[in-house]
Parts: sequence; C-alpha cells; structure tokens
Amino acid sequence: MKKILLVLFTVLCFTGIKAQSIKGAWERYYTNDKGDQIKSVVIFSDGYQVLTNYNTTTGAFIDCNGGTWHLDKETITEKVEFDSQRPKRIGTEVSFKVAITNSTLTKLEGAIQFHKIDDGRPGALQGAWLMSGRIKDGEQQTRDTTLPRKTMKILSGTRFQWIAYNTETKQFMGTGGGTYTTKNGVYSESIEFFSKNNSKVGASLDFDYQIKDGNWHHSGKSSKGNPIYEIWSLRK
Repeated sequence: MKKILLVLFTVLCFTGIKAQSIKGAWERYYTNDKGDQIKSVVIFSDGYQVLTNYNTTTGAFIDCNGGTWHLDKETITEKVEFDSQRPKRIGTEVSFKVAITNSTLTKLEGAIQFHKIDDGRPGALQGAWLMSGRIKDGEQQTRDTTLPRKTMKILSGTRFQWIAYNTETKQFMGTGGGTYTTKNGVYSESIEFFSKNNSKVGASLDFDYQIKDGNWHHSGKSSKGNPIYEIWSLRK
C-alpha cells in the first residue's frame, strides 16, 4: 500500500509540474527611481518571446528585448535577436532560473515576479508571425523572411506586439503593442504603447483578417489612416 501511495504521489507531482506552462502573457508592475509606475509585459509563444517595459500612466515606451527561448526544467535560455537599449547583447545567449505556478512566473535572481495574463487563449492568432508580403495596387509583393531585416508580431491569447529590427546591423526600428481580440473575422487592437508616436496610445484599430494557406491576411487602415493589406507567415 505504501508503495502504491508513493507511486501515486509521484505521478501527481509530475503531472502538476508538467501542467505549469510558460506559454502566454505575463505582467509585472513596479515603480522606478523617478517615481513612475512601470508595466512589464512578457509574451511567450512557441519558441519566441518579447519583454517590454512602458509607463502605465502615459504609455511612453521604455525598452524591449526578445528572441528565441527554451525551458529546461527550471532554466530558461534565451538567444537575443533584438534589444532596443543594449544592442551588444544581440546574438548572445542568456540563462536564468525561474519558478512557475499556475498564476506566477518568478525569475529567482532578484525575485522578480510576473503574474499570468493568459495562457495563449482565446486568441485565434496566438504565435510568432513574420511579415512576408503586402498587396498593393492589386499586386502581391513578397518579402524574404530569412533576411536579417524582420518585422515580427508576437501574440498571446489577449496581447499583441510588433517589433521591427535587423539581426545583422543590430538596429532596432520600432515597436508597439497592447491588447487584441478576434471576432467574426475582425481583428481589433487597443494600443498601450508605441515607440514612434505616443499620441497613438489609447487608440483602437479594427482590421479584417483571415487565414489563407496558413498565412494571416490582414487588411484595413494603419495607425496613420493609410490603407494596408499585409500578409504574415507563422514563424517556425
């Protein structure tokens, strides 16, 4: 009986550990040296992640970094693809230990704790996408997604963020993000930060979307009011 209980306990513990998934979106609030309240959001999709800091009052963008990631037991290893403040980190790997529960993600060094926003649901577009083309004047223009110059959009179940960067020159071109919904073929964004133009914070944008041959077709008007038709390919 004792052996049976021990085996059952082990199975339950293992199941509990496996149930803790890092995929989704996580948030943290803190106050900086100037007394400003800062929000940190990290989004983990399959194989790719982004961490961003911005002012919760004004939406002013502070910094972001991200790239590929994998989790081995309690250790996350990230390979940096972009970093808006520290370009010398690009191409390097960083590892740190974490503790994960159903509601928290804690970086053990410094005891930095994030709280879960979502687990990758319910958004229909969860994942990391690269802009792979546009339709302009009725003609489709393609973009080679293997080139160093990339525009990536990472989505969890409720959060989105786009990032434009170059892995070769280590240049960071811009980012923006916030929350999103998908309903009846309409993709809606609510902007919480925008590195290029703070006046866009608080704006909501609606786009038509559909998945064609595995690609995300995205059409409507940009934050500048210009018509756009973009094609995004899921990153593998």
